[in-house]
Amino acid sequence: MLSLQIPKHIWIEMYDSERDACDVIVEMEDRNMFTAVFVTLPYLRRQMELSLAVCNQLPDAQPVRYAALETPHLVVESLDRDTIEDTIDNLLTLENFEAVFTQVTEEPATTDTSTTRTTTAEAKLVPTNGTRATQEIAAVVISDVLVVEGD
Repeated sequence: MLSLQIPKHIWIEMYDSERDACDVIVEMEDRNMFTAVFVTLPYLRRQMELSLAVCNQLPDAQPVRYAALETPHLVVESLDRDTIEDTIDNLLTLENFEAVFTQVTEEPATTDTSTTRTTTAEAKLVPTNGTRATQEIAAVVISDVLVVEGD
Protein backbone atom coordinates (compact mmCIF):
# COMPACT_ATOMS: atom_id res chain seq x y z
CA MET A 1 0.00 0.00 0.00
CA LEU A 2 1.47 3.35 -1.03
CA SER A 3 1.72 6.26 1.39
CA LEU A 4 -0.81 9.05 0.93
CA GLN A 5 1.52 11.71 2.31
CA ILE A 6 2.69 14.22 -0.25
CA PRO A 7 5.44 16.77 0.46
CA LYS A 8 4.34 20.38 -0.01
CA HIS A 9 7.70 22.07 0.73
CA ILE A 10 11.26 20.83 1.28
CA TRP A 11 13.82 23.11 2.94
CA ILE A 12 17.52 22.26 2.92
CA GLU A 13 20.00 23.88 5.32
CA MET A 14 23.56 23.07 4.33
CA TYR A 15 26.13 22.95 7.13
CA ASP A 16 28.63 25.75 6.57
CA SER A 17 31.82 23.94 7.46
CA GLU A 18 32.49 21.00 5.14
CA ARG A 19 29.23 20.92 3.14
CA ASP A 20 29.00 17.17 3.73
CA ALA A 21 25.85 17.28 5.87
CA CYS A 22 22.56 19.16 5.90
CA ASP A 23 19.30 19.44 7.78
CA VAL A 24 16.18 18.76 5.75
CA ILE A 25 12.71 19.93 6.77
CA VAL A 26 9.67 18.56 4.95
CA GLU A 27 6.20 20.07 5.18
CA MET A 28 3.46 17.69 4.10
CA GLU A 29 0.18 18.74 2.49
CA ASP A 30 -1.54 18.10 5.84
CA ARG A 31 0.81 20.77 7.37
CA ASN A 32 2.74 18.23 9.48
CA MET A 33 6.45 18.94 9.42
CA PHE A 34 9.34 16.49 9.65
CA THR A 35 13.12 16.85 9.86
CA ALA A 36 16.15 14.64 9.26
CA VAL A 37 19.91 14.95 8.85
CA PHE A 38 21.38 13.94 5.48
CA VAL A 39 25.11 13.13 5.38
CA THR A 40 27.66 11.83 2.91
CA LEU A 41 30.43 9.28 3.44
CA PRO A 42 33.06 12.05 3.89
CA TYR A 43 31.00 13.30 6.85
CA LEU A 44 31.21 9.87 8.50
CA ARG A 45 34.97 9.73 7.81
CA ARG A 46 35.40 13.18 9.39
CA GLN A 47 33.43 12.11 12.48
CA MET A 48 35.67 9.05 12.79
CA GLU A 49 38.82 11.19 12.55
CA LEU A 50 37.47 13.58 15.21
CA SER A 51 36.80 10.63 17.54
CA LEU A 52 40.35 9.37 17.00
CA ALA A 53 41.75 12.82 17.79
CA VAL A 54 39.77 12.92 21.04
CA CYS A 55 40.90 9.39 21.97
CA ASN A 56 44.53 10.34 21.36
CA GLN A 57 44.21 13.17 23.90
CA LEU A 58 42.82 10.99 26.70
CA PRO A 59 45.32 8.84 28.59
CA ASP A 60 42.92 5.94 29.29
CA ALA A 61 41.27 5.83 25.86
CA GLN A 62 42.29 3.44 23.11
CA PRO A 63 43.06 5.13 19.78
CA VAL A 64 40.22 4.01 17.53
CA ARG A 65 38.22 5.60 14.74
CA TYR A 66 34.44 5.46 15.21
CA ALA A 67 31.34 7.54 14.58
CA ALA A 68 28.66 7.65 17.27
CA LEU A 69 25.62 9.30 15.74
CA GLU A 70 23.12 10.50 18.34
CA THR A 71 20.23 11.17 15.98
CA PRO A 72 19.08 9.28 12.90
CA HIS A 73 21.10 10.17 9.82
CA LEU A 74 20.41 9.37 6.18
CA VAL A 75 23.61 8.54 4.31
CA VAL A 76 23.43 9.58 0.66
CA GLU A 77 25.92 9.77 -2.17
CA SER A 78 25.51 13.53 -2.62
CA LEU A 79 23.56 16.40 -1.09
CA ASP A 80 22.12 17.83 -4.28
CA ARG A 81 18.41 18.65 -4.26
CA ASP A 82 17.48 15.82 -6.68
CA THR A 83 19.14 13.16 -4.51
CA ILE A 84 17.43 14.47 -1.37
CA GLU A 85 14.00 14.72 -3.03
CA ASP A 86 14.33 11.27 -4.63
CA THR A 87 15.33 9.80 -1.26
CA ILE A 88 12.27 11.36 0.38
CA ASP A 89 10.03 10.02 -2.40
CA ASN A 90 11.51 6.53 -1.99
CA LEU A 91 11.04 6.59 1.79
CA LEU A 92 7.40 7.60 1.31
CA THR A 93 6.89 4.88 -1.32
CA LEU A 94 8.48 2.25 0.93
CA GLU A 95 6.36 3.55 3.84
CA ASN A 96 9.30 4.13 6.19
CA PHE A 97 9.51 7.93 5.97
CA GLU A 98 8.23 8.43 9.53
CA ALA A 99 10.69 5.85 10.86
CA VAL A 100 13.59 7.98 9.59
CA PHE A 101 12.29 11.54 9.86
CA THR A 102 11.35 13.18 13.16
CA GLN A 103 8.01 14.96 13.29
CA VAL A 104 8.42 18.53 14.57
CA THR A 105 4.81 19.65 14.66
CA GLU A 106 2.91 19.10 17.84
CA GLU A 107 -0.07 16.89 18.39
CA PRO A 108 -3.34 18.63 19.28
CA ALA A 109 -3.59 19.62 22.94
CA THR A 110 -5.62 17.28 25.09
CA THR A 111 -7.76 18.28 28.03
CA ASP A 112 -8.15 15.95 31.00
CA THR A 113 -10.87 17.45 33.19
CA SER A 114 -10.44 14.84 35.91
CA THR A 115 -6.94 15.98 36.99
CA THR A 116 -5.35 18.94 35.26
CA ARG A 117 -6.16 21.02 32.25
CA THR A 118 -3.75 21.62 29.41
CA THR A 119 -4.39 24.72 27.38
CA THR A 120 -3.28 25.10 23.81
CA ALA A 121 -0.73 27.72 24.92
CA GLU A 122 0.75 25.33 27.49
CA ALA A 123 0.85 22.50 24.96
CA LYS A 124 2.95 24.65 22.64
CA LEU A 125 5.52 25.18 25.38
CA VAL A 126 6.00 21.50 26.16
CA PRO A 127 6.56 18.85 23.48
CA THR A 128 3.82 16.22 23.57
CA ASN A 129 6.30 13.48 22.71
CA GLY A 130 10.03 13.19 23.47
CA THR A 131 10.91 13.15 19.76
CA ARG A 132 8.81 16.14 18.76
CA ALA A 133 9.62 19.82 19.04
CA THR A 134 7.14 22.62 19.42
CA GLN A 135 5.58 24.38 16.50
CA GLU A 136 7.38 27.60 17.47
CA ILE A 137 10.80 25.91 17.28
CA ALA A 138 9.95 24.47 13.87
CA ALA A 139 8.87 27.93 12.68
CA VAL A 140 12.14 29.47 13.89
CA VAL A 141 14.18 26.72 12.24
CA ILE A 142 12.36 27.18 8.95
CA SER A 143 12.76 30.96 9.04
CA ASP A 144 16.53 30.54 9.47
CA VAL A 145 17.00 27.81 6.84
CA LEU A 146 18.99 28.46 3.70
CA VAL A 147 17.22 26.92 0.75
CA VAL A 148 19.69 25.26 -1.57
CA GLU A 149 18.51 25.06 -5.14
CA GLY A 150 21.22 22.62 -6.24
CA ASP A 151 24.93 22.38 -6.84
